[in-house]
Amino acid sequence: MPKLGLTMTEGLLASWRVKPGDQVRAGDVLFVVETEKIATDVEAPSDGKIVSLEVAEGSIVPVGTTVATWIENVMPLDRAASSRGSFSNATRVIATPLARRLARQANIDLKAIRGSGPRGRIKARDVEIAAAQQAVLRAEADASSPAASAAPLSRQQRRPASLSETTVARRMTEAKRNIPHFYVIADADVTRLLKLREELNAAKGEIRLSLTHFVVAAVVKALKRFPDINRVWDANEIVTLDAIDIGLAVMTERGLVAPVLRNADRLGLDGIACACEELVTRARRGRLTEEDLAGGAISVSNVGMFGAAQLIPIINPGQAAILGVAAVRPVFRPDDRGQPSLRQELSLALSCDHRVLDGVSATRFLNAVAEILAQPLTLLRR
Repeated sequence: MPKLGLTMTEGLLASWRVKPGDQVRAGDVLFVVETEKIATDVEAPSDGKIVSLEVAEGSIVPVGTTVATWIENVMPLDRAASSRGSFSNATRVIATPLARRLARQANIDLKAIRGSGPRGRIKARDVEIAAAQQAVLRAEADASSPAASAAPLSRQQRRPASLSETTVARRMTEAKRNIPHFYVIADADVTRLLKLREELNAAKGEIRLSLTHFVVAAVVKALKRFPDINRVWDANEIVTLDAIDIGLAVMTERGLVAPVLRNADRLGLDGIACACEELVTRARRGRLTEEDLAGGAISVSNVGMFGAAQLIPIINPGQAAILGVAAVRPVFRPDDRGQPSLRQELSLALSCDHRVLDGVSATRFLNAVAEILAQPLTLLRR
């Protein structure tokens, strides 16, 4: 069992991708490990042959424990070996760990599913669609049977929560119960920001800038102005952080994660955009480490792309605040002459830990974020 993070002491061996006798190439996935925060594919370091599996699927295994035995570099792999049942990239079904788990629970053959991901990779959503189709066919068959009228058809579906889902549920419940939340809400005029973003993206830079990138940059600038916000509660101590690290909420097929953007104050707007996109990509591919998910005092969660009018999020355990970002909406505001002027506004909601922050400091910080977004040219300077 590999050590996948500094704090990892054990992991759940979620599934085997090989069986005894299989020939494997370097880079083939041998098994999937789940910790409290992530699921990780463990790959073969070189070519070899699997001799035996020492640990069953679903076992919680201490770091360093032998989970399988194998012989390295037994023989070169070829198509003849593959045809005899060996494990190779040419024959194995490409699917995410969550998709494989859902398929096992629903008793669905992954070979019968066409994946919607890159290179035909089967995602959890593909399995859910297949399961729903299977349920419809089964319901239609049951409805046509003579006994169908004897009992009503139940449409309720149940499945065990995955380890990651259970962990998120536990951590969020603990956070809401143990962290005394309070909330500050403000609107930001982003009329100029949207025009600036359009101009910058039309210039065809290295990366397209999203509203989230601007919000993260504004939070960074506001933290530099109000460093007392950059602190957390830890074992009855208030800890002020030296670095400005920002969490970024990302929805993945395994659930919601919040990887942390390190030393964001050392990056310009383009650097923040590139770093955010790299984090999002690794999060959605299941390539985050435990270190990626630790640290920082504040996160940003943007649901504006889904049309939400407002988001009041729950603080991530270990942090002291989270900024909820909603959709941009057009509103009429009086201009300097008192005439109605069409503006574009963004709703911001800051959830705060009252053990660390108070209403005045939180309001000043949130107002600073709103002011920076309203004057976006300042974000082009470090």
